[in-house]
Amino acid sequence: MQQEIHQLEPQAVWKHFANLNAVPRPSKKEERVIAFMEKFGASLGLETFQDEVGNVIIRKPATAGMESKKTVVLQSHLDMVHQKNNDTVFNFDQDGIQMYVEGDWVKAKGTTLGADNGMGVAAIMALLESDSIPHPPLEALFTIDEETGMTGAKGLKPGVLKGEILLTLDTEEDNEIDIGCAGGIDITAEGTYDMVDLPKDSIGYKLTVNGLNGGHSGMDIHRGLGNANKIMNRLLYEASNAGEIAILNIAGGGLRNAIPRESVAQFAVLSQQAAVEKAIKNLAKDIQKELSFTESKLKISLTEHKMEGGCMQQNSQNSLIAALYGVHNGVFAMSPAIEGLVETSNNLARVEIGDGKIKIGCLTRSSVESGKYDLAHSIKSVFQLAGYEVTLSGEYPGWSPDPNSEILTVLKSQYEKLFDHTPEVVACHAGLECGILGSHYPDMDMISFGPNIKGAHSPDERVQISSVQKFWKFLKMILTQIPNK
Repeated sequence: MQQEIHQLEPQAVWKHFANLNAVPRPSKKEERVIAFMEKFGASLGLETFQDEVGNVIIRKPATAGMESKKTVVLQSHLDMVHQKNNDTVFNFDQDGIQMYVEGDWVKAKGTTLGADNGMGVAAIMALLESDSIPHPPLEALFTIDEETGMTGAKGLKPGVLKGEILLTLDTEEDNEIDIGCAGGIDITAEGTYDMVDLPKDSIGYKLTVNGLNGGHSGMDIHRGLGNANKIMNRLLYEASNAGEIAILNIAGGGLRNAIPRESVAQFAVLSQQAAVEKAIKNLAKDIQKELSFTESKLKISLTEHKMEGGCMQQNSQNSLIAALYGVHNGVFAMSPAIEGLVETSNNLARVEIGDGKIKIGCLTRSSVESGKYDLAHSIKSVFQLAGYEVTLSGEYPGWSPDPNSEILTVLKSQYEKLFDHTPEVVACHAGLECGILGSHYPDMDMISFGPNIKGAHSPDERVQISSVQKFWKFLKMILTQIPNK
């Protein structure tokens, strides 16, 4: 199957993508991919070095006749989101991604594909390796830990880069040129609860929510997708109103930047067993009907399950369910300045309950700094009312659009010449590194673009082969049109 990938066009790009995907590269564990990239740069005889935080920079001189052009920074991130289906046996710390071709798409077997942002990395590698593609002076910037904190971009020091133009290859619609993005902030709520013994005559249940699409918590937040944590909480709320239940544990969601696809809860019914079962099953049908257009594969199952250990004390349980119900999830505000742009949102990303401990994680995004903190403080207040300790961390700024950008003019004109139609100039609700990099290099002219990637941050992630061909053609043409210094 991997050989099949190598044969796709443009072969130079797909070869590097396949080689990259053979290297495990989880966020915050990028040692192997950093070494891989340093070895690659050294093998080409190019200036290659690692900065203080682990970003890899590779410099390549201009081709003959283009020495007078402005230096271009080509940027993509090395890490990838790790998500897999529950029934997929895979170790992200050890295994390479297993890819296959289906029609015009490249997919992975039960895991995320790593096209976000591996396609950008592979394209840059192909440019660095080529001895026939005309280009200005290049600086390749491969950042680390973009997906779980953007610590690579945050740690990049002013003065390390010499370039005047930044081309970030990290967007997912090939007809779009991105000139702005949202900022974000992580919210973590933690607490403890008293555990009590289960009554001997209680009946144990396992409640499972799965089959959801998941997706990128920025780019897909407006699509009306189901959030497994919110669905689970609705079901538990309904059950607790129909009878007396006692929660033992809940495990839902995963990474903050992925919309939760699955959640599992174990609880006991202490009274009104038939009413509790009926309430859950009736609400499950209602939720499936609500989400029938966006989540046709949603499954909600309730099975009797042997229970062991202690459960939540009732007051703690009531506070938890109320807090999770009260926390906003999804789109909070649309931009009044840019039609169709989500301005502010929140993703209730992770719920971990068990053994007397509570941990809840959210990611709040906004293209308006004050709006970001307004929603974050609202969510923080809900959790504080439930008695939890709340931490705001991992803050990163948005990227303010510059419609008069010189490099934007270049990209628009070249896109129209190549493809005979006008590109969409947009700002996105995802967190691109441009905002952070711009804070270190305020005079750098920045743009972001890329090939069609669907289902990023989920095991349904896929990249379109014909779009990669279009993206590669566009990128090469742009490099021939860079303005003079």
